[in-house]
Amino acid sequence: MALSIQTNLASLGIQNQLSSSNNSLNTALERLGSGLRINSAADDAAGLQIANRLTAQVRGQEAARYNIGNATSMLQTAEGAMEEMTNIAYRMRELATQGANGTNSASEYTALNSEFQALGAELSNIMTNTSYGSGTTLLEGGTFGTGKVTFQIGTAAAEKLEVDVQAQVKTINDNVKLTAGVTAAGDLSDQTKSVAAMATVDTVINALGAARASFGSSINRLEHTYANLGNMIENTQSSVSQIMDADFATETSNMTRQQLLLNSGISVLQSSNQTTQMIGQLLR
Repeated sequence: MALSIQTNLASLGIQNQLSSSNNSLNTALERLGSGLRINSAADDAAGLQIANRLTAQVRGQEAARYNIGNATSMLQTAEGAMEEMTNIAYRMRELATQGANGTNSASEYTALNSEFQALGAELSNIMTNTSYGSGTTLLEGGTFGTGKVTFQIGTAAAEKLEVDVQAQVKTINDNVKLTAGVTAAGDLSDQTKSVAAMATVDTVINALGAARASFGSSINRLEHTYANLGNMIENTQSSVSQIMDADFATETSNMTRQQLLLNSGISVLQSSNQTTQMIGQLLR
């Protein structure tokens, strides 16, 4: 290579190297400061796109878990009300069975019927007033009494859980609702009416059992779905971390290497800039 005063190729080469080292050092410092490997799309455009898609999936899965929590609470509220209704219906069945026996006197029928009507009124009260959250009625005229209920339990539109106990709720209500203070389950004023009440209460008990079975199976499914979503969130978030998060060991090593290159480059640049002065000595 010819000696030249006009162009100091050695200096230009070192300047380019210094610029590269400085850029790499800034990148390492930025990653160490933010904790992220990708701080802008320029760092890894494809990686950022994949990470964004995975992050959106995680956010959707977290929302689905929130939905499942609310759905489970709603189902448990309705099922808990029906559990108490079942206990009441058992007692009504017991009273009706006692009333069906021919040994009862008029006063005994009066006592049996008094308790029977009170229990029927409570069944009607539970059907009408059981609610969830800020006054959302669940049974008669409410969420489960007017049609099937659909819960969104996943990130895809097809990931739904449908609970349909409308028919059972209607059957229960038709047989326990009050008319002029008398329950539709009947009365125990005599032996014949007591026998009829036994069949009506059996209908209520069967409908309660069917509805509770539907609630219980749905709750069990939601528990498994919730657990599976947790597993998916964990592993998806791990994938995002692999793409987005900075490796501190690697970046610390890069920072140290670039600092050394920058320091040595500056020292060599000083030497290269003295080359033209040395060429000038040839003119003496």
